[in-house]
Amino acid sequence: QVQLVESGGGLVQAGGSLRLSCAASGLTFSSAALGWFRQPPGKEREFVAAINYNGASTYYADSVKGRFTISRDNAKNTMYLQMNSLKPEDTAVYYCAAGPLAAVVTTTPNGFGPWGQGTQVTVSS
Repeated sequence: QVQLVESGGGLVQAGGSLRLSCAASGLTFSSAALGWFRQPPGKEREFVAAINYNGASTYYADSVKGRFTISRDNAKNTMYLQMNSLKPEDTAVYYCAAGPLAAVVTTTPNGFGPWGQGTQVTVSS
């Protein structure tokens, strides 16, 4: 059974930083593309960042490019999202998910799954 568990969310002031983690089990972690998505209050889930199976290729939403960094440690079956220069509009529940292939072939939420339970990130102004 595939399980993804996010952690590291919390309350931070604008301009601050957080590091999210996504621990995975039940899948061949080193063979899977992975992604971070977020769902702001009252809005649909949206793409944040994705990474291919070995970390050589990364993709970012325009809204986070230059501020967020996605990475993975295949030895620890863990993916990370380093979030710097946080803004109030980054407030959302953040989810990690596994892609169907080793490469990132889509950035739409429908192209990913299974999903973790999410971790809340709140950025105060």
